[in-house]
This record gives sequence, C-alpha cells and structure tokens, in this order.
Amino acid sequence: MSIDIWLTYLLATTLVLIVPGPTIILVISQAVRHGRKSVIPLTAGVVCGDLTAMSLSLLGLGAIMVASATLFTLFKWAGAVYLFYLGINLWREKPTTEPLQHSLTQTSPAALFRSSFIVTALNPKGIAFFVAFLPQFVRANEPVTLQLLTLGGTFLGLALLNAAMYGFFASRLRELIHRKKVKQWLNRCSGTALIGAGLITSGMQRST
Repeated sequence: MSIDIWLTYLLATTLVLIVPGPTIILVISQAVRHGRKSVIPLTAGVVCGDLTAMSLSLLGLGAIMVASATLFTLFKWAGAVYLFYLGINLWREKPTTEPLQHSLTQTSPAALFRSSFIVTALNPKGIAFFVAFLPQFVRANEPVTLQLLTLGGTFLGLALLNAAMYGFFASRLRELIHRKKVKQWLNRCSGTALIGAGLITSGMQRST
C-alpha cells in the first residue's frame, strides 16, 4: 500500500470518526457520570465493538445487511432500544454527593465495557460502513490480507484515540462538579442525549 493511499484513508477516517455518533454520545454520557476511571473500559468496549463490526463486515454480514431490509431493521432497533434503556436509566437515577469511587463500585468496569461494546457493535451503519468504505482503498494487485490488516488496524487505532479523548474531556467535567442539583441536570442532559441517539438510530435508512 502506497503512503499516499494510506494518508488519504487516514484523513477520511479521522473526519468520519470525529463527528459524534451514538457511540461517542454514550462515551461522553458515561464518562460525565463516572469520571476518569470509566474511560478505559468505555474505550475498550468501543474498540472491541468496532473490531466485531469490521469482522462481521469482512465475513459478509455487512453486504447481506445492505441488501436485507429485515436484518438492517433488526440491528437498528436492537441498538436503538438499548440506547433508550441507558438514557431512561440516567433520567431516573438520583445523584448523590458520594465520591467517584462510590459511583464506580455501583457500575462495574465490565458493565461500562458492555454498554459501549453493544452500542458500537449493533450500529448497522457501522457494519455497512466497513463494506462500502474499506474496499475503496484496497488494490487488487497487492496482498489483500496485509492491506485489510493495515486499514483495519488504522481505523481501530483512530477509534481508540477518538473515544479516549472525548471520554477524558467529559470525565474532567465530572470531576469539577460536586453539587447534587448540577449532577442531576447533567444526568438528565446525558440521558436525553442517549435517548436522542436512540431516535437517530431508529430513524436510520438502509442504503440502496
């Protein structure tokens, strides 16, 4: 793979990732809620979710999803319902003045990982994206496997950096807030954002 093709792919992927979607909205919401220590499991869940979506795409599920309205709708609503669930939980949560360590004992790193993994892996546009996007940068006259590993590894590295940066800055906001009413306001804003992300996900249209 030439350096020109890789740099073009790097720029295009950066532009795609930097625009917040349902996954990043989730990361921001949970990082605001739980603080800096939540960023690692949340970011790990995003990377594993993207890896799963990418693998499913390369195995052919992405192409099937693009062609099948039923399968696309199934993934779409599974992701949307989960976002609704997380958003409603944030709205119902009663904030406390307990330190961040107490918050993290209530929500384990495994639960944080699971939430970001599910939202990322179940995003139907993500799976379809890999089908439409990656092949444009693959050259048939060069080893395909090596190219896919390079492109996939680059995407995952950028996804990790992107989620970590959003999560870190959101967690800094959480660490600066101590008043109970402000925490409640943030929880409801975050919950509304997640519900909004669920609405966006539910309104996704299959590519034709």
